[in-house]
Amino acid sequence: MANGQCTVIVGCQWGDEGKGKIVDVLAEDVDVIARYQGGANAGHTVHIGEEQFILHQIPSGILHSGKRCLLGNGVVLDVLQFFEEYEALAKRGIDVEGRVGVSERAHLLLPYHKAHDRASEDKAAEKIGTTGRGIGPAYEAKAGRVGVRVADLRGGERMEKRVREGLERARQRIGGGSAEPKDELEADVRKSLELGGRLLGMATDTGLEVTRALRAGKRVLLEGAQGTALDLDHGTYPFVTSSNTTAGGAGTGVGIGPTAIDSVVGVVKAYTTRVGNGPLPSGFEPEMDQHIRDLGGEYGATTGRPRRCGWFDAVLARYAARVNGLTGVAVTKLDVLDTIPEILITVAYSTAHGDTEEFPADTWSLESVKPRYETHPGWQADTTRAKSLKDLPKNARAYLDRVEELTGAPITMVSVGTDRSQIIRV
Repeated sequence: MANGQCTVIVGCQWGDEGKGKIVDVLAEDVDVIARYQGGANAGHTVHIGEEQFILHQIPSGILHSGKRCLLGNGVVLDVLQFFEEYEALAKRGIDVEGRVGVSERAHLLLPYHKAHDRASEDKAAEKIGTTGRGIGPAYEAKAGRVGVRVADLRGGERMEKRVREGLERARQRIGGGSAEPKDELEADVRKSLELGGRLLGMATDTGLEVTRALRAGKRVLLEGAQGTALDLDHGTYPFVTSSNTTAGGAGTGVGIGPTAIDSVVGVVKAYTTRVGNGPLPSGFEPEMDQHIRDLGGEYGATTGRPRRCGWFDAVLARYAARVNGLTGVAVTKLDVLDTIPEILITVAYSTAHGDTEEFPADTWSLESVKPRYETHPGWQADTTRAKSLKDLPKNARAYLDRVEELTGAPITMVSVGTDRSQIIRV
């Protein structure tokens, strides 16, 4: 693994970096995999032979038999989607029974959160570009102390009162222009709550489970969703998600102290992408944008939306290394650049006040920066069969060396294809 007993896997760009594959590869060597934040807005894609699995809430480690998979208290759980995913995995022959645990302290994402999300985005003058999956309203309810947790499902009338109040708050926020019929919305809420008994059968104290596993000498992988630049505190606010995606959120999100974590692996693509609204300083011109999108299959696993693409942004990667405390870097999709004759890296931003190598807090200034590029020769050779760094073309190795140098953290893994076997461990 990554030389640690408890390792965090975190995205270092705007999400979609290929964390699902990295978690899948590393999961073979661990005992417990726990998701620490986000909800069904995330989509982790894993290829095993000819089969493709897209996981939205259940950790990627479920694809390895015998691994315990947890959803921590930092997750907002879409109950209907969770059980759809659970049952779909079972139908495809994945042994899920008894292997999935959900934190008693996790908040439920209910259908009225989705209706609120869609209505808010439709009405917004400045759109965030949300997935419409209810993530923001669910975290808003959590922060406002009016949310419903898994443990509340045992509360009978008390729980029903909180749900009724939540539904009424959502209706008031949505207003009369909602496309969600009242009866339909209430029926969907009832469907979610009817699964409460089944969900309680999976309920656990994730922090206690992880702590006991570590004390027993077992290895643990903490899996994040989205990426550093979408972190509520450290990302390109307000074009961010509603949780802490960075490694600092891992302990909080599963219920362990920060000293229990001994390594943090950051995942970066060999180029940069983002979905949704907000700045992308290193973005390609339209023709190159579409070319890389087609080569890399850059369409959202959750929504199918096309991702915007750009050159590798070392300013962002270095920032991510700092705020996450990276001990290693996994580079994905190196093979997508195999046919590109000349490759650029963003090494600084040119602003009205001069050049900077630091990632700015002011998102609006990020809209107007000009990337300062460094040019590298492409390798124009197939990397997909490489099993070690020495198998890579000279220019590909030189490119990785420069990415490592600019990021400031050692590269520990390189992905050269979609299959779990197409990985180089350094």
